[in-house]
Amino acid sequence: MTTLSPRSAVILGTGSYTPERIVSNEDFAESLDTSDEWIRTRTGIHQRRFAAPEEATSEMSCKAAEAAIAAAGIDRSEIDLIVVATMTPDMPFPSTACLLQSKLGLPNVAAFDLQAACSGFVYGLNVVSGLLLSGRHKKALLVGAEKMSSILDFEDRTTCVLFGDGAGAAVLGVEDCAGKGVIASLSGADGSQPELLQQPGGGSALPPTHASLDQRQHFLKMNGKEIFKLAVRVMGNACKDTLQQAGYSADDLDLVIPHQANMRIIESLQKRLDIDHSKFHNNLHLYGNTSAASVPLALDEAIRAGRIQSGDLILLVAFGAGLTWASTLIKW
Repeated sequence: MTTLSPRSAVILGTGSYTPERIVSNEDFAESLDTSDEWIRTRTGIHQRRFAAPEEATSEMSCKAAEAAIAAAGIDRSEIDLIVVATMTPDMPFPSTACLLQSKLGLPNVAAFDLQAACSGFVYGLNVVSGLLLSGRHKKALLVGAEKMSSILDFEDRTTCVLFGDGAGAAVLGVEDCAGKGVIASLSGADGSQPELLQQPGGGSALPPTHASLDQRQHFLKMNGKEIFKLAVRVMGNACKDTLQQAGYSADDLDLVIPHQANMRIIESLQKRLDIDHSKFHNNLHLYGNTSAASVPLALDEAIRAGRIQSGDLILLVAFGAGLTWASTLIKW
């Protein structure tokens, strides 16, 4: 069992934001060879939200961040670190975190983006917790935000129906209480098969050209079958290893918040961990896969719905392009 530190990184408040525009499965059926029944049975998704053309990732981040700051009950000037997990930044540089810093009116605060695709928020939670416990920062704002609609190929029915836009945020601080807050964490990656899930164009390997645009290389590409198999395995292993790290078993969990990618993946994870579905919080049917925003959106929703109470043991787990994976065990 992990030796408990007398100081713990804790979540002080959460917030989330989703765009107004709801896009149903029927909306896709009007322009693609698909149907509501086909999408629901294969993914569990009923609808998703798409941001307005002028609504960038930083804008959604700001709205989620303001809600989290309000929930934490602190003055925003107390924040001395901002981390944004995203793979759809406003622009390659400067970072979305710097743009968010400006929108929040927090000059001179350390700010950077973290790119671990759909694992980004949980990766960020593990990184930020370490920075807080090091004593270098006192309060941190962590955001997971994506405008996935900006990189989707709406001619590819196998990918464009899966994703949505949104943002989730958490304010973290440090408390002198052993066994509370983040009590165990794990992050990992296997970069040997990047072609399984990638956006080929736009970087230094394939800069924008007329040819790359014509070949639709700037959109998300995915091998769904292989990603499915890897996701179930790596998330299951990450959950078991994190629980073992803290000396707990799956039976001790009060709630699991998995990355909302595909209901079949979530159901397979339930079976792998032998945990009843009632202990999982899912909102995939409403928002689709919002990548790095997925876990914080679900976490904020669970808190506001009263599903998380003081003393509960909560497990967050995610996987994403890379392949990356991460899990965090929290004593609320």
